[in-house]
Amino acid sequence: MDWFAASRTAALIASTVEQGLLFGCLGLGVLISFRFFRFPDLTAEGSYPLGGAVAASLIVSGVHPAAATLAALLAGAGAGAATAAIHARLRINNIVAGIIVMTALYSLNLRIMGRANIPLLGFPTVFTLSADAATGGAAASVQRMDVNVALAAALLALLVLGLDRFLRTDLGLAVRATGENEPMIRGLGVNTTGTKILGLAVSNALVAVSGALIAQNHGFADIGMGVGVLVMGAAGVLIGEALVGEGSVARWMAAAIAGVLVYRLLVAVALQIGLRPTDLRLITAVLVLAALALPRLRLQAGT
Repeated sequence: MDWFAASRTAALIASTVEQGLLFGCLGLGVLISFRFFRFPDLTAEGSYPLGGAVAASLIVSGVHPAAATLAALLAGAGAGAATAAIHARLRINNIVAGIIVMTALYSLNLRIMGRANIPLLGFPTVFTLSADAATGGAAASVQRMDVNVALAAALLALLVLGLDRFLRTDLGLAVRATGENEPMIRGLGVNTTGTKILGLAVSNALVAVSGALIAQNHGFADIGMGVGVLVMGAAGVLIGEALVGEGSVARWMAAAIAGVLVYRLLVAVALQIGLRPTDLRLITAVLVLAALALPRLRLQAGT
């Protein structure tokens, strides 16, 4: 019995880490809009299922899963660029612009999928292909989970390195500066409309990749899979800041990923101790409140 309990706990931890790493892409995307741009971008609620819809539709049509995931990234970038263009060129409030695109994406996602749900059972995904290649096609579920965790970590590391390098370029610095002090960077001759479009395109591309990977990992894409993801990403960013702190770009990204991992772990623990899945939003609200209150409580304790 002890061995069974230990095995079950190990499997739960591995599954939680796997999900946390896949949602780490979402955390990075929300970090760009939420912190670097100070832009409350609601587009994520639509670009996340957009990534899943595009990837799943292409996979069932016979497209290679890697190419389908790349297509999801480009679709998410287009959604983010649309929100930024509506906000910057039409002078529409950023929240309203996000709501407009998010609302339009719901119908677009249904168009892409053709129905509310696309099952991927029996179709190849980046995870099944990697597991088959690593194990020779015949392996226990535990071995496949180990491969999935390694693949999720490798993909996230690749995205982190690429994003870190981009944000250190002149263009990346201009994108960050637009969020920090738009009038100043505009006075230096930078096209802030272009940097906004690029920044939100990158943000939603990462969110869509997360949706594409989660859909392939779970074995289905669903029209409602984006509900609450923005709050989850924001919770991860806030929790990460409370635990890791702020500073360099690398530290910001590490905080976002660590925060999402901790968030997923806390949710898994809450469900294990008897809370219902319907309590997930209550759990999220409590975690966000704790992440916001912790720095203030520390400051008060220090004084």
